[in-house]
Amino acid sequence: MDAERPVTAFGPDFPFPFDEWVAHPAGLGRVPDDRLGTEVAIVGAGVAGLVAAYELMRLGLRPVVYESSQFGGRLRSQPFEGADGIVAELGGMRFPRSSTTFHHYVDLLGLRTEPFPNPLTPAAGSTVIDLHGETYYGRTLADLPQFFTEVADAWTSALAERASFGPLQRAIRERDAATVKRLWDALVPRWDDRTFYDFVSTSTAFSDLSFRHREAFGQVGFGTGGWDSDFPNSMLEILRVVLTGCDEDQLLVVGGVEQLPQGLWRRSPDGLAHWPAGTSLSSLHGGATRPGVARIQRVAPGTIRVTDVYGVARDYGCVLTTCQSWLLSTQIDTDESLFSQELWMALDRTRYMQSTKTFVMVDRPFWRDVDPATGRDVMSMTLTDRLTRSTYLFDNGDDRPGVICLSYSWMSDSLKMLPYPVTHRVELALRALRQIYPQVDIASHVIGDPITVTWESDPHSLGAFKGALPGHYRYNRRMYCHFMQDGLPPAERGIFMAGDDVSWTPAWAEGAVQTALNAVWGILHHLGGACAPDNPGPGDRFGELAPLALPD
Repeated sequence: MDAERPVTAFGPDFPFPFDEWVAHPAGLGRVPDDRLGTEVAIVGAGVAGLVAAYELMRLGLRPVVYESSQFGGRLRSQPFEGADGIVAELGGMRFPRSSTTFHHYVDLLGLRTEPFPNPLTPAAGSTVIDLHGETYYGRTLADLPQFFTEVADAWTSALAERASFGPLQRAIRERDAATVKRLWDALVPRWDDRTFYDFVSTSTAFSDLSFRHREAFGQVGFGTGGWDSDFPNSMLEILRVVLTGCDEDQLLVVGGVEQLPQGLWRRSPDGLAHWPAGTSLSSLHGGATRPGVARIQRVAPGTIRVTDVYGVARDYGCVLTTCQSWLLSTQIDTDESLFSQELWMALDRTRYMQSTKTFVMVDRPFWRDVDPATGRDVMSMTLTDRLTRSTYLFDNGDDRPGVICLSYSWMSDSLKMLPYPVTHRVELALRALRQIYPQVDIASHVIGDPITVTWESDPHSLGAFKGALPGHYRYNRRMYCHFMQDGLPPAERGIFMAGDDVSWTPAWAEGAVQTALNAVWGILHHLGGACAPDNPGPGDRFGELAPLALPD
């Protein structure tokens, strides 16, 4: 009997095999000879911008990448001072194995991955759940009190009862696009305008249990931890995560995920169209991106002018924006006429979630020490209802410093940290952890300077990632489908969008990569190019696979 195919990020809104398209030996397509070398502006050097730039370069175009902040965007690996290769992952840090298009580029660059130390996984070793002042220790779910199994089973039952979970995930495994669309399209109008909490609280499985079960589900959750910060979100957002396996079997990139955008920037691919062997994005740019963008304006039919923060203007036939969508209203003077009013509504109504992380480096992975009185690890991966919420432990080997993400928090828990400097954040985290581990002197192991980030305070991010509210499906569809431009007025063509906030799966790098590839197809098509007949792109199959359109 054939082995079961793995779950991948195949849809469900647009079940196109991006991983197969990008890996096909025929390549992504060809542009007309007279278009070779054409400049395309890329606004933002995050993973979406770099993937798009890399693939456009392979097609023989000349990407011109602009960046106003830090290279890599939210794939940001900040080194600890004085430590070789020891980093704090400030943005994306865990990447589901199901993100197969993202991992195409990880593998292309030869980056090494390891299992991420999520709760109750072998990579974590042990897990502590601290809830209502009670502490529970385990290595698997079976080690915890029956109460937590009841919570997990209720979630599984709710998905089966209300979301066709088994048949839909089976169709995703089998890459049966027609079945995926049939089942998913029935769920979209049912759950677009209802919250995650509504789904949980009104399910038969949870209704038969106590409020404490729902509360614990929000505090310590499933897969990667507590999900109460997502309770106000549209249930569709959560269904996409669990259906495509984003909440399980996650990997980290050894040495930091920022190696991926840096690697794409420097890589000289084989088989380049137009450009000589050895060409890279770095060499096309003279080693550095252009400055941030101050203005985007239409100056003539088919011509869009991009002006950087120093007043230097360049004209392009195509522009790809990968920055956070609010920046097109608040930071970049963008001609209103470039987008329809309906699309502006979608861009401005996008809602971003807040997030804070605080890291320290420690002298060694002391948490592996065994308490002789209990036989347990002295410290564990920790989920709690205290201020820290989630604490992760990163073991770089016995002879190297370890890293502790003291606190990873969201929304209101992140806002509690917003006014405070890193030292106070560390003090607050250590105070909370002392309540859980009274016998462990964590502070005595801390070396070097701590590192923190609050994404909502970054003027170039304004938040960690999108969190769609009920009723936002139509907005998401307008943004996602914008790469299909044949039906747009000429004044709105030639400017494209990509990034995880344009995707159906915000917070996951896979969404940024997939929308970047949509934009590559859109730019290729806009310039008169086409895909190989045996490797049709997302736009070629759009009529067959297009996301469901709800009535206005």
